[in-house]
Amino acid sequence: MIDLRPIFYVVGRVLVVLAILMLAPAVIDARAGLHNGADFLQSAIITGAVGLMLSVATSNALGLGLSARQAYLMTAAIWGFVPLFGALPFMLGEPHLSFTDAYFEAVSGITTTGSTVIVGLDTLPPGMNLWRGMLNSLGGLGIAFVAMIFLPVLRVGGMQYFRTEGFDTFGKALPRATDIARQLVIVYFGLTLVCMAAYRMVGMEPLDAAVNAMATIATGGFSPTDISFTKYQGLPEYIGGTFMVLASFPYIRFVQMLNGSLSAPLIDRQVRGYVKIIAVSVGMVTVWQVLRSDMPLEAAFRESYFNLASIISGTGFFSGSFGGWGGFSMAVALVLGVIGGCSGSSSGALTVFRVQVLMATLLTQIKLIGTPSRVLTVRYDGRAIEQDVTGALILYVTSYILIIGVMTVALSLLGSDPVSALFAIWTSIGNIGYGYGAMVARTGTFVDFNDASKWVMIVTMIMGRLGLLTILLLVLLRFWRD
Repeated sequence: MIDLRPIFYVVGRVLVVLAILMLAPAVIDARAGLHNGADFLQSAIITGAVGLMLSVATSNALGLGLSARQAYLMTAAIWGFVPLFGALPFMLGEPHLSFTDAYFEAVSGITTTGSTVIVGLDTLPPGMNLWRGMLNSLGGLGIAFVAMIFLPVLRVGGMQYFRTEGFDTFGKALPRATDIARQLVIVYFGLTLVCMAAYRMVGMEPLDAAVNAMATIATGGFSPTDISFTKYQGLPEYIGGTFMVLASFPYIRFVQMLNGSLSAPLIDRQVRGYVKIIAVSVGMVTVWQVLRSDMPLEAAFRESYFNLASIISGTGFFSGSFGGWGGFSMAVALVLGVIGGCSGSSSGALTVFRVQVLMATLLTQIKLIGTPSRVLTVRYDGRAIEQDVTGALILYVTSYILIIGVMTVALSLLGSDPVSALFAIWTSIGNIGYGYGAMVARTGTFVDFNDASKWVMIVTMIMGRLGLLTILLLVLLRFWRD
């Protein structure tokens, strides 16, 4: 029998932190004379009370160790319980969503997917748009940070928790998980503040700059306006695209830069490959659009850069008319959304690291077909890759593709057209947030999907954020056996 006390102790503490954070939008809306301030306060009281009760009831877990099974279960519990309470403001206050829609919005925010069911973002109370940005920021790396604060109290080394989150430290640049967490906090919120300042310098309103910055660095994509970055075309698109690319670099490389290794991102093969993929994709789509339309070169490049950076990083912002650029552009976008950003960032999908190792594995197998007597080892960046690693990688990629197929069929059976179903699952499992298809065209949101379809997307978003295998592991009977 798995001891659940350490799990619920950490969940309780995380909920207390969540309740405290709710006070910020409560103050903003209260000062604006809006009733939403009281709704946020009520949500904070409920969340804080539940969190305190869980913490007190399980405080006898202090000092106990945490097994691998408990670490995986705790990760899933955090990502399931936190959105449940993060959804309270959406139900109690504007826009008064149903439970399904509110939970969808909260899960989308915390998993940094960025898909929304809210129509009329421009008219929401300012505190509510701030809350959506805060959910993105929490989900980027924040929840992991909060959990890491309490793991030492349980006398747990946090490296196993990082592994359950799919976080790769690439050689463990720092000796202790708590050191990694502390410096990641500096990097994460430092980038957010710099991004916010840059947005303000190019004319964004204060609330838009804050929410967009939190969503950018979290690669979350929750915008405070229905037209996303179309409201701020020009220089803000270049700034947003650049920060989205930076935010989808491995965060550990920024930590290494803080510790004196300024060339750390440049010598990372994954980063170099990621930049090349973006450059080639943007170049192809820009040329395609210039040749097929009368759009000026600069505008075609700017919209291609911003939207493709948004998709591959898993952010989900959009700008201009990119969604109507035709089949070639959307085919490129579809591929980029499957690849995703770098491993060790808040980006989702397969990640460039996995794709690079997969391609190296396939190339090795092709060579062996021609000369089966040769002894070849799969290598990445000069290092040999063990066979069990490549086996796990192939399992992951196969599971990823299989889940896209199964979930797409499920949405189709629930009433969605094939294109909308495919892109809804693509955007959910890759935590992308970029909508496309007939079901999204009317409002630019996912509000027209029925409740059953939204729950399929909710499950898919969580699976994508946790790297699939954490969820698959939890449903295996063997996992629960002593």
